[in-house]
Amino acid sequence: MEPPDITVDGTGLLCVTLLLRLRARIADAAPGTIVHVIATDPAAPLDLPAWCHMTGHAYLGEVRGGDRPVYALRIAADARTTRPDAPWHRAGN
Repeated sequence: MEPPDITVDGTGLLCVTLLLRLRARIADAAPGTIVHVIATDPAAPLDLPAWCHMTGHAYLGEVRGGDRPVYALRIAADARTTRPDAPWHRAGN
């Protein structure tokens, strides 16, 4: 797995709050940027791939070997944005 360009620490956060933090951190990230997301919410293994699918970012999977759950994604050039207050809704909806 490639080393991250950005790490988002979502330890202790529920996925909605985690996605709000993730969205804010990657807002200005260049396409191809590798992001590692630390996520302790048990729903993260389902929610992160679903969010990537919705937005168009590439979900790269779990990063093995750490002491906390970490998931990787790659920023897409043509990603669809979400609402700043609602990460499960596309912008403009």
